[in-house]
Amino acid sequence: MSDRIRLLLGDRPVEISGIDPTTTVLDWLRGPCGRTGTKEGCAEGDCGACTVVLAEPDGSGGLAYRSVNSCIQFVGTLDGVQLLTVEDLAKDGTPHPVQRAMVAAHASQCGFCTPGFVMTLYHLYRTYDGPLPPPRETLDRALGGNLCRCTGYRPILEAAERMFDGRTAGEDVTATVAALEGLARDKGLAYEDRFFAPRTLAELAGVLKVHPGARILSGGTDLGLEVTKAHRTLDRVVYLGRVAELRTVAKTQTHLELGAAVTWSEAADPLVAIWPALDELFARFAGPPVRNAGTVGGNIANASPIGDSPPVFVALDADVELAGPAGMRRLKLADFFLDYRKTALAPGEVVARVRIPLPAPGLKLAAYKVSKRLDDDISAVCGVFALALDGGRIADARIAFGGMAAIPKRAASCEAALVGKDWTLATAQAAAAALASDFAPIGDMRASAAYRAKVAANLLVRFWHESTGSGIATRAVSYG
Repeated sequence: MSDRIRLLLGDRPVEISGIDPTTTVLDWLRGPCGRTGTKEGCAEGDCGACTVVLAEPDGSGGLAYRSVNSCIQFVGTLDGVQLLTVEDLAKDGTPHPVQRAMVAAHASQCGFCTPGFVMTLYHLYRTYDGPLPPPRETLDRALGGNLCRCTGYRPILEAAERMFDGRTAGEDVTATVAALEGLARDKGLAYEDRFFAPRTLAELAGVLKVHPGARILSGGTDLGLEVTKAHRTLDRVVYLGRVAELRTVAKTQTHLELGAAVTWSEAADPLVAIWPALDELFARFAGPPVRNAGTVGGNIANASPIGDSPPVFVALDADVELAGPAGMRRLKLADFFLDYRKTALAPGEVVARVRIPLPAPGLKLAAYKVSKRLDDDISAVCGVFALALDGGRIADARIAFGGMAAIPKRAASCEAALVGKDWTLATAQAAAAALASDFAPIGDMRASAAYRAKVAANLLVRFWHESTGSGIATRAVSYG
């Protein structure tokens, strides 16, 4: 017998059956639900017009909120959560403070993107606990996944400040938490023999044993495009977002360990706390709705040559743990990528965990993302530089790039030109020249081959200037 997908739509319990579990949340809302406030702008998670908010019990009597792009979320992932859309905000005809602020600031122009901005601001309203009004950088980062084609950001930012005027203690969510706890399952979801959401690694192994060819779904920010853009039918899907063992973050004496189903919003703070140099990269890692859905394991397992996290983890000498029929095995992440979109995963295996060694004292680290747009964009080049210095001499160097080859890759010739040398401008320039031996980048819509090669070399020289405090200006503007 098939399970039904159970959720709260606003405050109303809903059960879903008889529809394709890979129907997008956006299509389900605008079709069967008749909730047309949520808009489709791009159908690929770029513009934020379709933003909705999901809520789940946080384990301490409250709710954890996530804003996500409904255009690339599948309805199967809604099991056990509360889904909030723009229709849920007004109560008894009274607009929510976010909506009142948007009206007062004249922050809606053509109006098409407005529901997405409202839901993003609602997420900020429910989760922000810092000084008021929030710093401009906080607002910029919160809105980084929403695009306004009318260029109306100034009044939207004003609304983001004004919505906190008179904010009182948070809403009583006791009834919502109780309702969601009532939807919790002892065992994983099995919907129409097509969509499975196991709750443990053991359950996951059992599902994959029966359905070895099933597609693995984590955050959906990549797989969702196969449905919305390539118009493919996914016969069977196994969702990792409910597997408890894949949702953990732990810091040991030697490593930071991130479960594969940990979202990038959950991973960023522990990563930046240990490696502050990663802050800008992770602030520019897609937009918040994508970071709230996309996962550590998904960004690795899809083996995209332009993923932003693999160069970071490769440069930091991370291991990846794989779970499969024979149990767990571990290998260096640098050895995980074999060719374009090909990995060392064996049949039935999934990425389970990433283990990043804690830094030795004195590590110099930088991570640079070059893209056409500052926020919410895909990298043309992502370069990560990690140097261990002994005095002024380079004892070890790990240089990794995305966007320069068919796989995220270390720059062996560049590293060889660095190790054993004094960390001087001449050394940096010689190592930058050696990159020509490491990569023969392709040209595409994001950048030409010549541009990529030039940028990669310049980033290493920029790293020298910034890491040594040379006084040479390296940025036109600072992020934030």
